[in-house]
Amino acid sequence: MNDDRPVLLETRGTCLHLTLNRPRALNALSHTMVRLLDEALSRAERDKSIGSVLLSGAGDRGLCAGGDIRALHDDARASGRASLEFWRDEYRLNARIARFPKPYVALMDGIVMGGGVGVSAHSGIRVVTERSRVAMPETAIGFVPDVGGTRLLASAPGELGTHLALTGRSVGAADAVLCGLADHHVPARLLPALIEALGEPAGQDASVAGIVQRFATEPPAGELAAQRDWIDSCYAADSVEEILRQLRGSGVPEAEAAADELLTKSPLALKVTLAAVRRAARLDSLEAVLDQEFRVSSRAFEHPDFVEGVRARIIDKDNEPQWKPGSLAEVDDQEVARFFAPLGPGEQELGLAPGPTHTPVDEGQAG
Repeated sequence: MNDDRPVLLETRGTCLHLTLNRPRALNALSHTMVRLLDEALSRAERDKSIGSVLLSGAGDRGLCAGGDIRALHDDARASGRASLEFWRDEYRLNARIARFPKPYVALMDGIVMGGGVGVSAHSGIRVVTERSRVAMPETAIGFVPDVGGTRLLASAPGELGTHLALTGRSVGAADAVLCGLADHHVPARLLPALIEALGEPAGQDASVAGIVQRFATEPPAGELAAQRDWIDSCYAADSVEEILRQLRGSGVPEAEAAADELLTKSPLALKVTLAAVRRAARLDSLEAVLDQEFRVSSRAFEHPDFVEGVRARIIDKDNEPQWKPGSLAEVDDQEVARFFAPLGPGEQELGLAPGPTHTPVDEGQAG
């Protein structure tokens, strides 16, 4: 008999195994799932019999494709507010995972996108496989990387994170490790044995990290290491327009392809994303970044590009979004700055970090 609970909990030895259990929806996160995960981790923190936590996804397609985009889209179309409460709890969960005091192992097998990155890439031990495709693809739907993703991407070597944030491209195992989104590669065929080993009583000298390391191997070769020269050069610019000029003038076919890709994204989302990643690099904690992302998400949720992007990419799948504004030149710097301003009357800040997280936009940073 199939278990239809959205999050499965099983304790093996001293390991609490959490399974995201919506395989037909690629384990997309609902608000209920976020609350169940938070409650489980809260109990595990206090339970002295729990020594570690393991997170995986049901099915063989991926850990988690992100938040439930259709539900967010429908809420935005109806001018609802439920999505903001979902993000409030989701971002708090992301912070809890990052500060979790016991070993937390995330199996980032298959598709890991958006909210899936949030529940895995902030953990202490992050495992990818040869099937992994890790991405923050928000600019394609008129949105901006969140769930702490702007901090993760800002921390990637050179300008790799800027490249991934703006294009929304997915990366495989080797590139996920290179970018600091994962720690170890374990072949997918060995995951059942790894799960079994993590649930066995640990030997005298067997730490959780040591158990994972026993199964780890070199990942298949990635792509980004060989592209660092043009990526670091082109994406160091302070505006999306200048990045595009650099990409076009580089003479590198891969850079030309990236420029073509950027021109399919929401112009406003591109500019806000660049500003968000640059700002995240200057903030001193994940909590401060999550506070900033909550402001940005709240504003992006109100903007028509989000509903239009989801319609074009996910619902109608015509891949012809009508962005507003329709070009980078039409995006006003003041509109970009508004995404980072404190929330207005009747709106509640996330408030994870002590003190204000608002910083003025540096000249050139808004675009």
